[in-house]
Amino acid sequence: MTHAAPPRRPRVYLAGFDVFRPDALEYGAQLVAACGDFGFEGLYPLDVQVPADLDGPRQAAWIYRANIDAIRSADIVMANVNDFRGPGEPDSGTAFEIGFAAALGKEIWAYSADTGTLIERVPSHPSAQGRVCERGFLVEDFGLPKNLMIACAARIVPGDARACLAAMARGRLD
Repeated sequence: MTHAAPPRRPRVYLAGFDVFRPDALEYGAQLVAACGDFGFEGLYPLDVQVPADLDGPRQAAWIYRANIDAIRSADIVMANVNDFRGPGEPDSGTAFEIGFAAALGKEIWAYSADTGTLIERVPSHPSAQGRVCERGFLVEDFGLPKNLMIACAARIVPGDARACLAAMARGRLD
């Protein structure tokens, strides 16, 4: 009797600004372990080591290529879209990774503990054209929690990474 190999677990690229945490490696290991708890294989951007002999720009290019390759190899991208350096705004690298995954037709999930719509959360004041942020730009008002390009590309789950993984596991069974 031959036994079929167990099915491959879906590979999840873990996008987000978590790579900038002081404990990024330990936190990434926790994210990867959480993926395993829900039946996924986690791919954390810091799982690969940057060659030490590269200068800054070449290190950056190497990291870019490694992340692109990891996204290509993933079945799903799960993104931390919590506010990064301003209200309502996720990390720009994460936004790029979401867009790249969308262009590849990947399944995209995201999570955010930030509640409310973008218009509620971004400091702004009324103007004749709509609400304007402190830098003088209109704040979009579509009733979404993030910019429409992210909110329409990803299924955004309120909460943390584990909440998103649970929703992903349920969503894959539906």
